[in-house]
Amino acid sequence: MRPFLSKAIAMALFVLIPAFAGATALDQLKSFSTNARSAKGEFSQGQVKGGDKARITNVASGTFIFSRPGKFIWAYKKPYEQVLQADSVNLYIYDRDLNQVTVKKLGNALGSSPAAILFGSNDLEKNFKLRNAGTHGGYEWVEAIPKTKDTPFEKINIGMKNGMPEAMELYDSLGQLSLIKFTKFTKNPPVSASTFKFVTPKGADVFRN
Repeated sequence: MRPFLSKAIAMALFVLIPAFAGATALDQLKSFSTNARSAKGEFSQGQVKGGDKARITNVASGTFIFSRPGKFIWAYKKPYEQVLQADSVNLYIYDRDLNQVTVKKLGNALGSSPAAILFGSNDLEKNFKLRNAGTHGGYEWVEAIPKTKDTPFEKINIGMKNGMPEAMELYDSLGQLSLIKFTKFTKNPPVSASTFKFVTPKGADVFRN
């Protein structure tokens, strides 16, 4: 049995390797956008300060889960609890400390936002100019420039590794750089539609925009 198992594992590796070997970062991103109908994982984000001695400030972290198109939960756990949740119709923003919910129509809000790359439809080139942007930091990068000017971001870089987006660099119109890193990324987990049904917490104030 042991030789059979070893051979089976070797064959499995052989089958998996060609999927990304030689694939450009842009190829990997397009494949992810097309084939990842749902995903979940953890994230950390912060602002990058300084030049050669760059440091990360204002660090926040939490979890995410999504189901395309337009259904997601982006939950901050630290330093403060806040939830951004969408059911493909509305976007709910819940601040636990204030016990306050803000409701907005999702509409085309994803558009050319960073969220569109993860949670939106798979038609990325409708909203972004995309190109391969080299390798650094252990990732292969895609540069995404929004086609619309109605966005706070001038450029978004997506760091791909083994077919998954593991990092994002967000360059805003004020010259600030934010970095998001993803861990424990699971592609296509089973997700119930009820997962994204927002339930207003008891006693919360609700504001609709």
